[in-house]
Amino acid sequence: MPVATDRTDGRPHPADGPAGRPKGGPARRRRPRAPWWTKLATAFGALLVVLSVGTGAAAKYLLNQVTDNVQTTASVLGAGDGVGVAQTGAGGKLPDGAINLLMLGLDTRTDWEKTGEGSRSDTIIVLHIPASHDKAEMISIPRDTMARIPADRSIGFDGATDKINSAFYFGSQNGHGWTGGAKLAAKAVHELTGISFNGVLVIDFSGFKDILEALGGVYMCVDMDMWSSHYIIDAKGKVQYAKGADPTSPPRNALWFRKGCRNMKPWEALEYSRLRHSANGDYDRQRHQQQLLRAMAKKATSSGVLTDLGKVSKLLAAAGSSLKMDTNGVSTTDFFYGLKGLATADLLPIRTNSGSFVTNGNGEGINDVTRQLFDAAAKDQMEPFLLNHPELVIDSTATK
Repeated sequence: MPVATDRTDGRPHPADGPAGRPKGGPARRRRPRAPWWTKLATAFGALLVVLSVGTGAAAKYLLNQVTDNVQTTASVLGAGDGVGVAQTGAGGKLPDGAINLLMLGLDTRTDWEKTGEGSRSDTIIVLHIPASHDKAEMISIPRDTMARIPADRSIGFDGATDKINSAFYFGSQNGHGWTGGAKLAAKAVHELTGISFNGVLVIDFSGFKDILEALGGVYMCVDMDMWSSHYIIDAKGKVQYAKGADPTSPPRNALWFRKGCRNMKPWEALEYSRLRHSANGDYDRQRHQQQLLRAMAKKATSSGVLTDLGKVSKLLAAAGSSLKMDTNGVSTTDFFYGLKGLATADLLPIRTNSGSFVTNGNGEGINDVTRQLFDAAAKDQMEPFLLNHPELVIDSTATK
């Protein structure tokens, strides 16, 4: 089933046919932007690759592919100022106990910082790693959650109550860029959840154009029939980018993703994970984003990838160029090696608000169970909490 191309820079792919059209793929009308989760999923999967190959010369070489390109700062968590900073482990390394990472995904054009414009964080994930380091729970915070955005006098921001994805926007305006955005977003998420962070990762698409293709696609399960608001099927059976505003109901020639599991091409997986036209809207999109993250991590740590040094090197170089980080004083190398246990850990996607929209003014609210979820993550008590609330764990491999 053809979907959309994942090229966003206007250059033909090496396998493209005339006029840059992918062979056997859709005819292109305009350049869509790949959503944030391709960046996050591939970055995380690529990091797992580097952490799973050991500590020898090959691992050092591969790790350098990431660390040579990563942008780092100490001005997010290092600034303190209400951000919510977790304690560093002994010797300036990640702690042996629980670890919480804030992951912010951006879907912006490459020159947004140069223009001085702000950018919203398209999606926000808290990655909780319990002290056992045998799993990681991915908690997606709905981007329309109404939250208190704390004041930050260093950037001239007096505070506001707004949708939480606007925190990054307010912080990144007036030339403060990704560091200002990440700092204010971390403050807002900390105030909302009570969780303190060992690291903040900002994932940008600019260095990730070819990563998903390098992996050769992923295995995904469509859990319900869904239609694309971005693409249609023309009279010749070709997929075309739809013109005009997104429809609210499926057009006659809509592109459908039918229920079932299969290997998806890169652009198919990207489009499926963008879909939200269903009963639960953005919550379904969150679930599919988390599903893609797991699929990417699994593919990146598969034998077919790990045994191909050229493919691993390419993945990691691009991953590094898309990552921006504050590691809370831990060196980048020690930070990545401190997460090596995630190479074999379970990645558990967790739903907030029990997967349903909670109305709060012009945005979304947080229900009592979600507040308890945040508290459990802050206190590293997720396992007993989830035993009492199994409905919050998303089965991202099952179909409905």
